[in-house]
Amino acid sequence: MPSRRQFLTVAITTCTLAGVDYLLRAPGATASDEATPTADATSTPSATPTAGPVWLPLVMKPLPTPTPTATPTPTSTPTATIQPTATTAPTSGPTATPTSGDAPIVGPASGPPDAAVRWLAPRADASYTDYDLAQIVAAYQSLGDAAGMDWFLAIAQMCHETGSITSWWSLRPRRNPAGIGVTGQSMPGAPDAPPNGDASRWAYRDGRWYEGVSFAEWNDDAVAAHLGRLLAYALKTPQNDMQQRLIDYAMTVRPLPASYRGVAPTIIGLNGKWAVPGTTYGQTIISLRDRMRSA
Repeated sequence: MPSRRQFLTVAITTCTLAGVDYLLRAPGATASDEATPTADATSTPSATPTAGPVWLPLVMKPLPTPTPTATPTPTSTPTATIQPTATTAPTSGPTATPTSGDAPIVGPASGPPDAAVRWLAPRADASYTDYDLAQIVAAYQSLGDAAGMDWFLAIAQMCHETGSITSWWSLRPRRNPAGIGVTGQSMPGAPDAPPNGDASRWAYRDGRWYEGVSFAEWNDDAVAAHLGRLLAYALKTPQNDMQQRLIDYAMTVRPLPASYRGVAPTIIGLNGKWAVPGTTYGQTIISLRDRMRSA
């Protein structure tokens, strides 16, 4: 099983940016396996912590201008590097014809990367630069193309789950793209004493620890865990090596019950599974995808 530092260094797609309304996710949101969609959240911490958080710093690679602020190398959160079989991520690829009523998870991308970046640019939290957003979209495109899945649809799910990267869980140092492991459970504690000693599975705020996965990087960790988890829901048996590698990695981050493997080949199949109750979860993501595609 791959280590968490096996994920690719993604070629950056530099794009002109524009694009999405949002819903905020709360650490207290209720869910059975994944986080409840943001619209179901009942309490949302503000974006600026008032008590010292436990930081899982972003590992940055040398970047072209503009240069993001350098951050310390993480010491506790393992990372992985899964490289796509293609040596370079394409700047554009086959685009699926818009589906009527539902959308398959495995298949061509249903929108272009520049539209996703334009959608995020005016909506994401100010702590994410235009360059950061282009990196995140490029990571989805590169890994998604290699796995043969609709990464544009996955970005739409990420935007729904995170309020277009404004929710507390999506901000650094948590970088959680889709409520992965966010159960709504919390407990009081000291900032230097996470439950079970695992700060990668709990995040601290205002005297409490909230259950949910934090990621050291978007490119090498968060995006791969999100895509792999989607594939685990969509497929009982992986169809190619990249799908298998992404699923294996995602399951090390957060196991999925065997009864959920392959139950959702389409996004609407996630209703009541990724999100609870989630009766219109997939439909909301499709609507957002269509608006994002027109950005």
